[in-house]
Amino acid sequence: MDKYKLLNGVTLAYMGDAVYELRIREYLINQGYTKVNELHKLAIKYVSATTQAKVIYEWEKTKFLTDEEYSIVRRGRNAKINHGRLNVDVLTYKHSTSFEALIGYLYLINESRRLQEIIQEAIRMIESW
Repeated sequence: MDKYKLLNGVTLAYMGDAVYELRIREYLINQGYTKVNELHKLAIKYVSATTQAKVIYEWEKTKFLTDEEYSIVRRGRNAKINHGRLNVDVLTYKHSTSFEALIGYLYLINESRRLQEIIQEAIRMIESW
């Protein structure tokens, strides 16, 4: 478990991206969506860099995260990123990376309950916008 505390933000985000994408796909299928094209279009609403950044902004304002989680978010946001998505600005991309780093960290340290809580809260927020 301690070894995951030493991983850089980009590595945590790499894992978090996969975990979050899987959980969102599972959520949408459980909501009754079954057509792949429809699933893909719906998933974009939840997994886009812009949306993930917006979630992190809200959590920072409301103090939703623990100190340890916020430390991971900062590590993800401050990570040196050698590439970026062409469709978002650097700041949005960094905040999106911080969201994914948090998801990856919670997954790797096996904090299943908190991971589920975080993802459910993100979904709730996204669906309220």
